[in-house]
Amino acid sequence: MPDYTLKELMTIVAAREIKDGDIVFCGTGISMVASMAAKHISAPNSVIFFETGAIDSRLEEVPMAVADPRVMYGTSVNGSLADAFATMQNRFTGKRVVGVMGAAQIDPYGNLNSTVIGDYWQPKVRFSGSGGACDVASFVNRTIIFMQHEKRKFVETLDYMTSPGWVDGPGGRAEVGLSEDSGPASVITNMAVMRFNKETKRMYLEGYYPGVTPEKVAENTGFEVDVSRAAEVAPPTVEELKILREKCDPQGLILG
Repeated sequence: MPDYTLKELMTIVAAREIKDGDIVFCGTGISMVASMAAKHISAPNSVIFFETGAIDSRLEEVPMAVADPRVMYGTSVNGSLADAFATMQNRFTGKRVVGVMGAAQIDPYGNLNSTVIGDYWQPKVRFSGSGGACDVASFVNRTIIFMQHEKRKFVETLDYMTSPGWVDGPGGRAEVGLSEDSGPASVITNMAVMRFNKETKRMYLEGYYPGVTPEKVAENTGFEVDVSRAAEVAPPTVEELKILREKCDPQGLILG
């Protein structure tokens, strides 16, 4: 098997989540490289767009941020924030819009906190807040979430809900006025791939990385998690790594 880094594995695992024809709302960092990799590997007809208004970016070089001028190169539309959010709300795109997100905390139902740690009015740590995160979680059809797998991040109860997942279980999204046809689909961590039970909407372990055990995943999760159906994740192939290193991030700006 080829050698690979943990960042490369996470990126490839996330790229495999993107299907051909998906419309991907993309952020910076690994999520951007994963979206680029998906276009080269399994989803050539996917469309990447950014909150800065770049829609269907060609991405010949990896941008360092969503405001990097390289996100505008070769686009179908150089629009505005309003254009990006209209695309996000999938009025004209069917059920194909995917959002890629991250957060400081996640709970068993995929709700996210990117606002504060501790009490809102007297926090231990205050983060930058929602930005467009609440909108992404509310309106796109599927969200792919990047997290570091630690007990302090996988918590039973959030300190603050910034972005809704499945809220409190079945029917939770409908109760707060959101579509039940949308919601978190997967959580990609530095140890594993988590998904959500179709009936209970609670998180479970689908796959663990080579060298990791289900027990280790459970030990680093701050709530009870079902590991009974888990299997080892397939490592990156030679071809996947070649595309990642030579076409997506040849300078190692994100993955180096």
